[in-house]
Amino acid sequence: MTKEFSYKSSGVNIDAADAAKREMADSMETNDTRILNRPGAFASLFEAKFPGVDNPVLVLKAEEPGSKQLLAFEQDKVEGVCFDLINHLINDIIVMGAKPEVVLDIILCGKIEKEIVLRIVRSIAEASRKQGCQLIGGETSEQPRVLPEGGYMLNASILGVVDKSKIIDGSRIQAGDVVLALASNGLHTNGYSLVRKLMEERPEMMTETIDGEPFMDVVLRPHKCYYQELEDLLGTSLIHGLAHITGGGIEGNLNRILPVQTAARIDLEHIRVPQIFKTLRRYGNVDDKDMLRTFNMGVGITLISSKNEADSIRRHLESKGCETYPIGEIVEGDQTVQYVNSLSWD
Repeated sequence: MTKEFSYKSSGVNIDAADAAKREMADSMETNDTRILNRPGAFASLFEAKFPGVDNPVLVLKAEEPGSKQLLAFEQDKVEGVCFDLINHLINDIIVMGAKPEVVLDIILCGKIEKEIVLRIVRSIAEASRKQGCQLIGGETSEQPRVLPEGGYMLNASILGVVDKSKIIDGSRIQAGDVVLALASNGLHTNGYSLVRKLMEERPEMMTETIDGEPFMDVVLRPHKCYYQELEDLLGTSLIHGLAHITGGGIEGNLNRILPVQTAARIDLEHIRVPQIFKTLRRYGNVDDKDMLRTFNMGVGITLISSKNEADSIRRHLESKGCETYPIGEIVEGDQTVQYVNSLSWD
């Protein structure tokens, strides 16, 4: 007798997936008339109208929150990692001068757990709305032979827009400019493979209290988004360059926007190192070179401006609640980042 197979024998529950997707629609409601499709459509329709933008250039980026999401799901802090995902995406496009417009997400899982999936979608939608953009669609896929039950992998992509004449690409950077640090609120979304390894080998580290908060709360603090603080400066001539400091640290990201015949000289002594990095360094006996290459070390974005404008930019950002301070200068060179002095661990 030939065995009969069905979608249920494959481990995929189509009925559960359909039920979850129907409830996702509430999280994606919007009054933006440029969004022409309804949830459940085969693809998302977005009418390309951008008021106030004379020559629109689309800015596209995809991202995933790395191994931080493993910790987030283990600790049942799903909402935070969704904000990580969106805030990281938005930071990556605003450093080019773009305004975030719409987001698509991807949720892969070993088994669709309706409540978890709905928490994810609601949080991604909320994180998007907080920054003036909208989740308009995506994909939720049950993959029982790819991921274990309870296993999730998140991904998202974003579309932004910038007027062609107002793109920020570093081309206006010149020797004599100032490098400002926009402070991070902690690890953001980088270095978690090392953090998880340290937690495994030095579990006593997890009993630490940092800045008055439990260690795990600080480690899973969502990635800061800088859009609202920078919004009024985007589109002006004040900013010569912006770099989002992610994997590779300051050296591996600031160099990506330096024009030929320039270099950045960063005074490590000026960097205000948050306590979380001091704790990780102490427990892991990590040398400064590896710390700088793995983590942002308290610098979420570097902003380059002329020396004459640096103070007014700093005052503006701090009035918005964004700690900002000088850490270096642009000099003549070979598109590299040069460190001088040493990090302060006091």
